[in-house]
Amino acid sequence: MQNKERQLTPVEQKRKTDFEKTCEEMAQKGYLKRDLTVSVLQANIMAVIIMLPFAILALIMYLFANSSNNRNLSLSLSTYIVFLIVLLLLIVLHEAIHGLTWAFFAKRRWNAIAFGIIWKMLTPYCTCTEPLTKQQYIVGAAMPTLILGFGLAGIAASIGSYGLFALSEIMIFGGGGDFLIILKLLLYRCRNREVLYYDHPYECGVVAFEKK
Repeated sequence: MQNKERQLTPVEQKRKTDFEKTCEEMAQKGYLKRDLTVSVLQANIMAVIIMLPFAILALIMYLFANSSNNRNLSLSLSTYIVFLIVLLLLIVLHEAIHGLTWAFFAKRRWNAIAFGIIWKMLTPYCTCTEPLTKQQYIVGAAMPTLILGFGLAGIAASIGSYGLFALSEIMIFGGGGDFLIILKLLLYRCRNREVLYYDHPYECGVVAFEKK
């Protein structure tokens, strides 16, 4: 838990109880618990720092592919409304892709996936309630940004769509928290080879269960 505990919803409280039971079971099996979570505020700040180089690279790619495109950038009110609606849909899709990818690896499939929103920070999240390997967790964490960020940026560059490119840039920055967690996993040095990663049920990050 990061610094001051936030008030959990009833659903999150149940997941916390289940998580504590899982920690006890893993301890009985000889696993040590290592907390690799980050605060939502830290994740949001680091998201900009980590993803800025990727966003700049995407911008260079777009400008290079559309150097002769001189479209009028004036937009109507209806265009802004459509943009916001599509953005909200992409945010939901971002979390759904997390869930679909982790469900592919989880033993209980979709039953191991849960969604929620940290209302204080207006941050939606998806969590997997089963331990995963490092590779499985990283794939699930990175997939939304690969598809909705870099993928859309490539499509936007190929068709010269300013609106689609703007959405892709937002989604790239939106994946910063995920890439921060991926970075923590890659930098984590375990004492033993057998390690499982449990997506924290209500905080940003994971808990590593390392075999003694």
